[in-house]
Amino acid sequence: MEQGLNDIDRLLREEKRLSAVESYEDAWAEGRAAGIEADIMAEAAIATALGELIRASDEAGALALLERMRDRLIAGEFDSDLRIH
Repeated sequence: MEQGLNDIDRLLREEKRLSAVESYEDAWAEGRAAGIEADIMAEAAIATALGELIRASDEAGALALLERMRDRLIAGEFDSDLRIH
């Protein structure tokens, strides 16, 4: 029974993640269409996300997220030449 709940939670979380990615991609495209440079958009997005995460949980949670993202970056996960959709 617990495995089934874990699977449902995992699926719901993935659905939310995909929805968030879609919303973010729309906002990114809107900003780029307005002439905002990618580095400015990225810095604003990261700063906003970290601020919201700190408000929602704490600084340790934000630092943990940064470490996970750093590991993913080093692993090449965000390299557009390697990414498969």
